[in-house]
Amino acid sequence: MRYFWVLFLFLLFLSDTFACVWWDWTTKCLGDWFEYVNTFNVAPFFYVIIALVIFEFILSKTLSYLNTKNWSNKLPKELEEIYDEKKYAKSMNYEKDKYRFWNISSIISFNVMIIFLIFWFFWDLYNYLTTFTYNTILLTLYFFWIIAFVQSIFSLPFSYYSTFVIEEKYGFNKMTKKIFFIDFIKGLLLSFVIWGLLLSLITWIYTVTWDYFWIYAWILITAFSVFMMMFYSSLIVPLFNKQTPLEKWKLRDEIEDFAHSVGFKLDNIFVIDWSKRSSKANAYFSGFGPKKRIVLYDTLINDLTNNELVAVLAHEIGHYKKKHTFQMLAFSIIQTWVMFYVLGITLWYSEVSFALWGNTYSFALWLLAFGILFTPISIIFWLIWNILSRKNEYEADHYAGKHYKANKLKSALIKLSRNNLSNLRPHPAYEFFYYSHPTVLKRLKALDKIKSKK
Repeated sequence: MRYFWVLFLFLLFLSDTFACVWWDWTTKCLGDWFEYVNTFNVAPFFYVIIALVIFEFILSKTLSYLNTKNWSNKLPKELEEIYDEKKYAKSMNYEKDKYRFWNISSIISFNVMIIFLIFWFFWDLYNYLTTFTYNTILLTLYFFWIIAFVQSIFSLPFSYYSTFVIEEKYGFNKMTKKIFFIDFIKGLLLSFVIWGLLLSLITWIYTVTWDYFWIYAWILITAFSVFMMMFYSSLIVPLFNKQTPLEKWKLRDEIEDFAHSVGFKLDNIFVIDWSKRSSKANAYFSGFGPKKRIVLYDTLINDLTNNELVAVLAHEIGHYKKKHTFQMLAFSIIQTWVMFYVLGITLWYSEVSFALWGNTYSFALWLLAFGILFTPISIIFWLIWNILSRKNEYEADHYAGKHYKANKLKSALIKLSRNNLSNLRPHPAYEFFYYSHPTVLKRLKALDKIKSKK
């Protein structure tokens, strides 16, 4: 925990110390550019937004198409340890069904977005809301609430089909329709409350602190991120799933013995009732300091032996020992800093909000337009995040293999990938862009090089 506050104060110092220098330079350069672009009215910004939406769509389509090139009807030799012919054929059919469904849904979503942009939907919505209020906070809040609601309703049938047709077909779905719709309503209300509160605070900060709006907004989001990292499992998860402490029996004793052997104080081991939603299995580590906890899916306990479960837990402990939680939090803080810094620079240029066809300056339209214009930088951060995440997975595997039993982690990974019908041979470009974990085949090869302690 102390490392986080050192980094936080250091970044805050950097932002306060260098903001003025950077601000003068960047606003001068961008000011000249905005002045030039303004001679062309709003069209260039609108075209940039359209181009970015099209670029993101084409990029995802290209990567997904390349990924299909690695599909094979014949069981590859390197997968013989994991799949038999029937199981492999089933995994390929699962991938194909998901791809066809995603292909259709993404095309529909893309066309709806383009229509909304071309036919002034966002400006018309904002203009309509001004008939009720001119308060900046309320306008921004209503504007994004309506967009979030429309998006949720639009995605609902796609989510329903994915759950009750595709996942049901391959035996993964265990969710009833009642649970599905209750989850949807809970999630919608929760997002409205949490993100509505954050958005209101950010808008209020904008109205009272112009020059340093981006700094205070960054501090707010950073504080919220830390809070959620510490309390997400104890505050949010119980709204959807029941978490119970792992009972004092042989499995818990083995886990605690291993944790003690590596000097890891572990008081909180919880089991989540995931089996009422899906047959897929997982485990995760959350929080830090006294709030750290390990959560096991009940499906994981059903699928693996005790030794394999301890190996999985050793992997999660490896993340903590290697300070991966802190590392990814630090990266997230830096990413947010960059986003709000650029946000603060563009704050003074009404042309950004005009890109969505508004004829008066609007914080809400400006915020939405900025979110789209920030896409290239977001992609870069996304790639870096995945690179770091894959590196961390290798390190956590190495820790588990070295301090426990590499062969047990291998058998656990094989079982999980087989039960989840994982695609183990993605196209390298698709893997580079989208995979936060290395493929199981790569992880197995890395584990083969480790000499276990036991």
